[in-house]
Amino acid sequence: METTKPTYQRLWEVDTVRGIAIILMICYHFIFDLAFFGAYAGNMYSPSWQLFARSIGTTFILVMGISLTLRYNRLEPEMDQKQLFAIYLRQGAIVFGWGMVITVVTYFVLDSGYVIFGILHLLGLSMLMAFPFLRLRWASLVVGIIAVALGFYLNGLKVLNPWLLWLGVPQFGRHMVDYYPLLPWLGFALVGVSVGLTLYPQGARRFSLPDLSHIPPVRALGFLGRHSLLVYLIHQPIMLGILILVGIGSI
Repeated sequence: METTKPTYQRLWEVDTVRGIAIILMICYHFIFDLAFFGAYAGNMYSPSWQLFARSIGTTFILVMGISLTLRYNRLEPEMDQKQLFAIYLRQGAIVFGWGMVITVVTYFVLDSGYVIFGILHLLGLSMLMAFPFLRLRWASLVVGIIAVALGFYLNGLKVLNPWLLWLGVPQFGRHMVDYYPLLPWLGFALVGVSVGLTLYPQGARRFSLPDLSHIPPVRALGFLGRHSLLVYLIHQPIMLGILILVGIGSI
């Protein structure tokens, strides 16, 4: 007897949440750029600004965890584990590779404040490290919580060398404009995996939700959410270029 494979569509609410995070990120980076050029006197490293920035990053990481489960559950009926892992390896390598590009660029632009292990490094590596948990709802939640707790402990330590920055141990005197080490942030990705397996088992929504995908603002946010990596990569050069052109900043 022939069976019909289920047809999956993108989940507008996931793309919309990611799109909202994109808008908030652009707003934060715009103000950060103004402060960098001296046009804004506020302290972007104050607790309130850092809480705002971290809430945006946390949203991206949680949504990525959810998205990993959606893709996995939708592809699993058609592929074996090696094929699935190859997909996640390729995607993770691409994202991590762009993180390394940002490392190189910021090294020449920001000197000591350059990005060693930022959010793209974290997202790319998390795509691989989360793979074994993509069928384990409770294990991903427990390990995620442990990783978050351990990360907050490690972040309270400081050492003289930079060799454990990637893990979550800060270095004395080093301040980076973008820093998302594996601990605690991989933990949030694993919590996102657990949320995805709970809310979207087999890659389908298990709760009722009105379809708002046709509303123009939601469609616009969804577009940004679907192209979040591209927007992340180009928004800063565009904003910096505009600020320089209008005379607010200088090279």
